[in-house]
Amino acid sequence: MDATDFAVVVYREDDNWEAGVLPVALTEDLAGLIHALRQQPSIGSTIGLVSVGDDFFVAIRLLGDEVMVFLSDVTASVDWPLARQVLEYLDIPVPEDEELDQVLPVGDMSIFADLGLDEMELGAISGDLELYPDEMLLSIAGRLGFAAAFERALDTTH
Repeated sequence: MDATDFAVVVYREDDNWEAGVLPVALTEDLAGLIHALRQQPSIGSTIGLVSVGDDFFVAIRLLGDEVMVFLSDVTASVDWPLARQVLEYLDIPVPEDEELDQVLPVGDMSIFADLGLDEMELGAISGDLELYPDEMLLSIAGRLGFAAAFERALDTTH
């Protein structure tokens, strides 16, 4: 695990966005992450945002019984357990070496569409090679309206 690894839960409470840090061990455990998100009472959906190293991020959204999962870069599945677990969850094969020449997001591209971040914007953010995963997540948090809560949660990790 890297110092830049983190997992954050974001949820609505009394019409305000709140965020909290989850144990860093969950950056390697998709099932544990989903379980932890289910424990969070929320008005509406619960969102999990995970940054792993300088390589990728995972976004998870629970809406009732529905679990939506998004992985910013399919090539991360070759090196990282969490990314591989996301592909297994989505029933997508881990890419072969010759398929690893470009960054491609996989999963539910419309995970945040009803909150104002459409598939094109999510794809553009996750494909921006100038940004690190934590910066991509901050950009997403800003677009969805919970950047302040997200930053407060991250401040507790440093």
